[in-house]
Amino acid sequence: MNGGQRAMSRFLGRLGGWCARHGRLVLTLWVIAAAALMGGSIVLGSPVSNDASIPGTDAQRAHDLMRDGFGPGYDQGGTVQLVIYSPYGPLTEDRPKQAVERTVADLRTLPHVVQVDSPYRRGGIASNLRIGLVTVRMEGHDSTKLAENTQVLSAAAEPARQAGLEVVPADSSTPADKEIKTGPSEIIGVVCALLVLIFAFGTLTAALVPIFTALVSVASGLGVIGLLGHVVDVPKQAGIMATMIGLGVGIDYALFLLSRHRRLLATGLPVQEAVRRAVASSGGAVVFAGGTVIIALSALMLGGFPLLRTLGWITGISVVSAVLTAVTLVPAQLGLLGHRVNTLKVPFLGRRPESSGWGGLGAWVARRPWTVLVGSVLVLATLAAPALALQLGSLDEGYGAKGEPSRRAYELMASGFGPGINGPLTVVAKVTGSDAAVDRLSNAIEAVDGVANVSEAKKNDSGDAVMIQVVPEYAPSDARAAEVVREIRQLNVDGVQAHVGGEVAGLTDAADRMAERTPLVIGVVVLLSALLLLFAFRAPIVAIKAALMNLVSLGAAFGALALVFSIGLGSGLVGMDAPANSSYLQTIFFSVPIESYVPLMLFAVLFGLSMDYEVFLLTAVRQAYLKHGDNARSVAEGLGSTGRVITSAALIMVAVFTAFIAYPDPMVKTFGVGLAAAIAVDATIIRGFLVPATMVLLGRWNWWCPRWLDRLLPNLSVEGHEDEDAPARPPVPVMSGQS
Repeated sequence: MNGGQRAMSRFLGRLGGWCARHGRLVLTLWVIAAAALMGGSIVLGSPVSNDASIPGTDAQRAHDLMRDGFGPGYDQGGTVQLVIYSPYGPLTEDRPKQAVERTVADLRTLPHVVQVDSPYRRGGIASNLRIGLVTVRMEGHDSTKLAENTQVLSAAAEPARQAGLEVVPADSSTPADKEIKTGPSEIIGVVCALLVLIFAFGTLTAALVPIFTALVSVASGLGVIGLLGHVVDVPKQAGIMATMIGLGVGIDYALFLLSRHRRLLATGLPVQEAVRRAVASSGGAVVFAGGTVIIALSALMLGGFPLLRTLGWITGISVVSAVLTAVTLVPAQLGLLGHRVNTLKVPFLGRRPESSGWGGLGAWVARRPWTVLVGSVLVLATLAAPALALQLGSLDEGYGAKGEPSRRAYELMASGFGPGINGPLTVVAKVTGSDAAVDRLSNAIEAVDGVANVSEAKKNDSGDAVMIQVVPEYAPSDARAAEVVREIRQLNVDGVQAHVGGEVAGLTDAADRMAERTPLVIGVVVLLSALLLLFAFRAPIVAIKAALMNLVSLGAAFGALALVFSIGLGSGLVGMDAPANSSYLQTIFFSVPIESYVPLMLFAVLFGLSMDYEVFLLTAVRQAYLKHGDNARSVAEGLGSTGRVITSAALIMVAVFTAFIAYPDPMVKTFGVGLAAAIAVDATIIRGFLVPATMVLLGRWNWWCPRWLDRLLPNLSVEGHEDEDAPARPPVPVMSGQS
């Protein structure tokens, strides 16, 4: 090995050996750390934020002007609406009207409430006279605590409920803004992973090692993320994303180390020596694989969306925790268990050699690489084809779970006032001219196609700013609502400088920013990942090809998302509830928009996770090639030695991600479907057929490196060696640029 390889291998080997010798100490320290971090986040709380502001956008300028000109009570978090529905008769009758007026009077007595608009004002009652809106403005209170404010205000509507009226709160957040709480999906995912591990190892004891490691890793990561909420704004999606990714990679990394350890143990090595060699040889691949995931997530900081940037690096904390537990806690457990790691065997499982089926598949692929290549490309193209129908948009409360108060309020408001009432636009203008300029602005807005209603302009106390509420004809998730935003922004009225804010406007700006920055993020992630592979394997063709292969698995992920959500084939099966008046076919083929930031987040996560399997497969192929120099044979041997482990790891990730589809939150469902589909395709078609076929066809060019580049590259390798005192292996020939 070169100096860089030997140094990394020696360090990881010594670390693993020390942890194996001091297993009780390492185990105790990790358990205490996980308990302390989680306990601290529970006791001190885990503050989260739904701040989706994007500096420099028109919606943000509108928000800032509204806050400065009209006060914090007019911003999004300071306004709550209560929807009142009379099932028996018009709200204008005496009995319901008295109950509603008592409710309005009680609301006005609550702390921090500065204004309550009665439904009996102009436009407050629907044309059917059964649905009314009570609008409450608050200030001097933490406007980010929208859920808490809504609960307090809803509880004050008891007089109306006692009169037989239905009162449901409606807030201005989207399903993706909601706080996502943990639930049974984590348990289902862990149980499924345990079953896969039992089938892979054949012993319950060995199967429990990755599970325990992942649970400690996730608990530590979530504890850190929870405590970080006191220092930085932590998105509400961070906890669930960290749990999903942390469980998957935590189990996988432990699985790779454990598999190598059991193979070494089977050769007769002492326990601690087997642990040392396992960490020395596979630990580098684990560290490198985790690094690629973190780099991919960190690239989200270039997306121009603060929420996405923060979500990326915070989710990376769970990956760091998974790597640390893999190279320390796993060796500690293996050192404590000794040969008992193979106890509690399950009958009829774990008796086949790990390379039995996969070695044969590798040899079969090596004999007919062109056939396999063409067949794989056709299958992958078929899977990715639906991605052409991918529809990005925004999720509104109409896509929330049935039975949720917010969805009920959404449906009542849409029924009584039209779908646009659920996503009103706020036009805020700085007045530089006379009142006539404000009138011209109102008239111009009213003339825009797709505008259903324009409220009377409201001036601030100083008279230098005006606010106009605009109700579109379309629901917030309708793409035509975004077009209304763009058309209003194109209006040019002398005497006023207008900006458009509100939920729809903010989501429109987010989608535009994502579309603008997506090529940059993709380019940076692919380039950095290819460079890391180049440093690791000193093979430019392999590095470029690996980066391109990961893009292929993304095509399959987006194809699955489009098929399930955009086309609607199976959206009902994953728990997306169609409107109440939908037919059976509409329920099954229920089209759901995908949030604009989801594809970019999926890209970063999937690219990093796919690189894990690429690293482990290439490491095994290269090690075989260094032994005998036969390319086709090394591909077959590499696939044979890693195929079963990679498949088991992929099954675990697919099980974990699939379990999260049961979450009621649409954003979690989209991530679950996309991640599960991509990992399944990546670990089977791509790693089992496409990658081996291309490596066989490339022959010695897999490991070609021009001399000038070889001299420039640092001595970095992920493949390690089980015995640092073993004689050096024959080097891979470094060919000239013309060879």
